[in-house]
Amino acid sequence: MSPHLVFDLETIPDAHGIRQLMQFDEELSDAEVVELAQQQRLEQTGSDFMPLHLQKIVAIGCVFRNKNDFHVKCLGEPDDDEASLVRSFFKVIDHYTPTIVSWNGSGFDFPVLHYRALIHGIASRRYWDKGQDDRDFKFNNYLSRYHDRHVDLMDVLSGYTFKANAPLDQLAKLCGFPGKLGMDGSQVWPTWLAGGIDEIRAYCETDVVNTWLMYLRYQLLRCDLDQVAYDEEIRLVYESLSAISDRAPWDEYLAQWDL
Repeated sequence: MSPHLVFDLETIPDAHGIRQLMQFDEELSDAEVVELAQQQRLEQTGSDFMPLHLQKIVAIGCVFRNKNDFHVKCLGEPDDDEASLVRSFFKVIDHYTPTIVSWNGSGFDFPVLHYRALIHGIASRRYWDKGQDDRDFKFNNYLSRYHDRHVDLMDVLSGYTFKANAPLDQLAKLCGFPGKLGMDGSQVWPTWLAGGIDEIRAYCETDVVNTWLMYLRYQLLRCDLDQVAYDEEIRLVYESLSAISDRAPWDEYLAQWDL
C-alpha cells in the first residue's frame, strides 16, 4: 500500500488572537476572555463556535499506513506549542507525499491549518504544489476538491453536497465500528482548561482510527480492496491496537468493536 496519512485536529479558541482583535480587560484570564468572545459570537451568529482563524491547534492525531506498517499517534509531545505541531504535520507531507484522508478536512481541518501556518510562517513546498514543481500535481494535488491526494470522506460520500453531510461517529457505528467513546469536540476546551491534554490526544487518536476504518470500507466500495484484502486491513488495525503498550483508550475502544 502506498503511504497514507489520516489526520484530525483538535482545537481550542485562540485566546491570544482574541485579545489582539477584541478590546478586553488585560486582567481577564484566558477562560474569561474566551467566554466573553463566545457570548458575542453567539449573539451575532446563533452559535458560540469561534471562526476558523481563531481556532488554535492543540493536537494533531494521525494514522500512518504504508506498505508494511500501521501506526496511530498524535504528532509531537503534549507540551509542544502550536507552531511545532503544524511544522511537524507539513514535514510529513513534504517527506512522504502521502495520500491524505480526513473527515471534513476540506471544511475545517485544512482551512484551520492554512490560517495557522500563515500566522506562524510555516512553509510546505509539497502541500501547496499545483504543478509548478511536479507536473503530476497539476492534475492531482492536495488543494483541489475533486483530486485524490486528499480524500475528504465526508465530502465525497455526501456527493459534495453540504446538506447530505453525515457525522463520523454515527456513520462509523452504523458500519459496525466503535465510533466515539464519550468525548466530542464541544468538550475539548473545558478539558483543556482542566489540564486534560492527554485525554484530548487520546480522543483525537480514536477519531483518526475511526476515519481510517471508514476509508477502508470506502476502498471496498470502490473495488480498490477486494473482500480478502479488506478483511486483512481490518485485522491489522485490530491487532495493532491490541499491541499498543499504553492501553488507554484502546481497551475501551476494542471492547466496543464486535469484530
